[in-house]
Amino acid sequence: MDAVDREIIGHLMRDGRATFAEIGAGVGLSAPAVKRRVDRMRASGQITGFTALIDPAALGWTTEAYVEIYYDGNVSAAELKRNLEAIPQVVGAWTVAGNPDAIVHVMATNMAEIEQVVERMREHARVERTRSAIVMSRLFERPRSR
Repeated sequence: MDAVDREIIGHLMRDGRATFAEIGAGVGLSAPAVKRRVDRMRASGQITGFTALIDPAALGWTTEAYVEIYYDGNVSAAELKRNLEAIPQVVGAWTVAGNPDAIVHVMATNMAEIEQVVERMREHARVERTRSAIVMSRLFERPRSR
């Protein structure tokens, strides 16, 4: 991936519906040249897909939290993924260095639903404890890949 590819990706991250001509105007290439580069990046797996970014409030998700999960003993990433993927309000989960085994991003309609989600996480026999931080306001979020 060269600097022009990175610029093209930057345009796509800002507006995934931008035309090849619009992107080309921004990076100094023709529309067909941009298309060839995008096709190549898709074929190589550098671009993994296109999606719509939705305002969480449009889905009724007005409350969010980051939950630290602590397991008793070692837990594999595969087990964490299995346990958390089944919970629709979990919109992101990461293993981390440090004390918690994972940090989980939860989005829900209200605090009661956040509490239900945390209780559902705690149902797993090996979960020792959780610690939650409630988001008070979203300041900004940069576009990113999945």
